[in-house]
Amino acid sequence: MSFLDYFRGSKKNTANVAKERLQIIVAHERGQREQPDYLPQLQQELLNVIRKYVQISDDMVQVEVDRNDDVSVLELNVTLPER
Repeated sequence: MSFLDYFRGSKKNTANVAKERLQIIVAHERGQREQPDYLPQLQQELLNVIRKYVQISDDMVQVEVDRNDDVSVLELNVTLPER
């Protein structure tokens, strides 16, 4: 293995890594596109209502929409602090 072969081999690996990263980004963007436009606002309003009763941070509430054929399910996960 010569010195130049070392650099040639790493370019292939770098290209593969870049390709995989791009595929992940595209898949993530496609997933975001399927979410309803109102979801961020809904999450903020739910967070405000929950804050009336319990002190929580933004990252303690997760709102997701799951779609199966012709049914959409709104999933709300709230991590409540221990008292």
